[in-house]
Amino acid sequence: MKICGPKLSLCGLVLSVWGIIQLTIMGVFYYIRSVALLEDLPEAEGGHHTIEDFIATVEAGYTQNAYNCWIAALLYVITLALSAHQFWANNRSSVSM
Repeated sequence: MKICGPKLSLCGLVLSVWGIIQLTIMGVFYYIRSVALLEDLPEAEGGHHTIEDFIATVEAGYTQNAYNCWIAALLYVITLALSAHQFWANNRSSVSM
């Protein structure tokens, strides 16, 4: 069953591969708590009364962002599978004609 054409399915393949690579690497950098990504954390600034409270908030933000990146990478895997199926279906039907 074809849902999209050969060019769109190829575009989906390329974008999915890039998304998987980028989000997996970003997830790893969040997981190892890269200082360069500190500004992208939710609630990293503001009303912390102790340094321990700030550190706990920052570590929770790093972990949550790492999980979010990995979940998004898994969604790209689903998109990759759908795009690969569509690319295969389009190529199969064009060869049969």
